[in-house]
Amino acid sequence: MRNQTAQGSTTSPAPAKKTRATKVAEALRRSILRGEMEPGAKISLDQLRDHYKVSLSPMREAVSRLANVGLVEFEDQRGYSVAPVSRGNLREVIELRATLECRALAECISKATLDWESEVLGALHRLTRIAFDPAAPDTVDAWEDAHRRFHLALVAGCDMPMLIDFCTMLYDLNERYRRLYAGPVADGEAMMKDHRGIAEAAVARDADLAAKRLHAHIEGAGQELQKRMAGLTAPSLGASS
Repeated sequence: MRNQTAQGSTTSPAPAKKTRATKVAEALRRSILRGEMEPGAKISLDQLRDHYKVSLSPMREAVSRLANVGLVEFEDQRGYSVAPVSRGNLREVIELRATLECRALAECISKATLDWESEVLGALHRLTRIAFDPAAPDTVDAWEDAHRRFHLALVAGCDMPMLIDFCTMLYDLNERYRRLYAGPVADGEAMMKDHRGIAEAAVARDADLAAKRLHAHIEGAGQELQKRMAGLTAPSLGASS
């Protein structure tokens, strides 16, 4: 609910403070996506407690959250570990992501508002303006964040919270593979064309064209990433999606 000012105008409520579990979960998520915590590595809750200076309860909650989104696995008698990777898993992530993001995008277009269009175009502008240097981790992270915001902005207006959650989870799983096997990438000419084409079709409310372009973008990049994972091709900018 919005707060009323003395003059009768409204202001947005202050954002809720993040809990310790949320902060730790976000930090662990970043470490896993960046490859700092290797696939299959055992997770020691005691070591992580010492590292993040938290008690066992928020630590368990944070790791459990990541298990719910496929970045961590739990096995009886063995405890938690970073989720492994495989070409089969990547293939499934790509197929599901292409299907669900296109479904969400079509729904967004059917309910399109000026706010949603503004979010999409704003995210696109930010993505294309990032000063990117593969040798500077901060700029790589900034680009990855802007790239994530663009793709999630495309689906944010579908008014289907579960679908948005699935799209977010699949995007993160895809990003992990890209960071592990494609290395740092920037918004090169081909990708910029893809992103602009998707956004233009979306704000023009051409659902068929927007979904077609988004599906081709995700599938094409996923196929290239699978080749890299198998060691068949050298890295190129075309692997981002």
